[in-house]
Amino acid sequence: MKSVLLFINDDPGLEARLQASLDLTRSLQGNLYCLRTNPYQPQMAFDGVTGMSVTYDIAQLTLEENKKLRQQIEARLKEEDVPWSYREYNADFARGIARNSALMDIIVLSSMSGDKDNTIPLGILGDVLFNTHTPVLVQPNNMKKFDANCPAVVAWNGSFEAGNALRASVPLLKLASEVHIVTIAEEKKHDLPPLDASEYLSRHGIKSEIHEHEASKKAIQSVLLSVVDALGAGYIVMGAYGHSRAREYLLGGVTRNLFMDCPVPLIVSH
Repeated sequence: MKSVLLFINDDPGLEARLQASLDLTRSLQGNLYCLRTNPYQPQMAFDGVTGMSVTYDIAQLTLEENKKLRQQIEARLKEEDVPWSYREYNADFARGIARNSALMDIIVLSSMSGDKDNTIPLGILGDVLFNTHTPVLVQPNNMKKFDANCPAVVAWNGSFEAGNALRASVPLLKLASEVHIVTIAEEKKHDLPPLDASEYLSRHGIKSEIHEHEASKKAIQSVLLSVVDALGAGYIVMGAYGHSRAREYLLGGVTRNLFMDCPVPLIVSH
């Protein structure tokens, strides 16, 4: 895990994403790749008196904003001690991220917390997770750091998605001071018990402790977050969108609820 892809956009979560990306890149002794996507292009202008003018004006304004943002980010990064690069790509947010993720080890995006129009980060997260095989660090807007050496929680339900997230996170879990595998009883059964996850980690030299809890009348995410708080964990590793994304959105779902309100970063994979 050496290549960290940071989504650059002038939104409420940018500072938190930037700081977390720098911490993550240092911990992994990796490289930071900043990606600014731009869906507006001057060549998109089409025939028609008003249509061409409006489209061109939007494109020019966006290019000016891109230039200003790039100057700000590059000035910041020149003061940091990590290797980095900055790229602009003509596509909408999620498509641009997905198309540039093939050789990335982890993508840094924002959660839905702190954003008035939180449908935007939710849409980006959903589209990226469903269209890439790269794990995503989902960073809360109010947390401007990522501590790779703190205790980590693996939210385990034995699913395919949980397995993908666990395997992708091995390089990070090797840096954690403690690894806790947390299971919360659900009605549905999965093929892989938490002991299998613990044995898998042991083959990578990672010691882990298993914690089994009952959801009872509380929501699964409430039980999970209370355990995270009690263990002093700095981040959660979990599978995302166990059901279809549409069902998760309509019914709530653990994934969507944690994207909306989680006090610690999430390492997620679909």
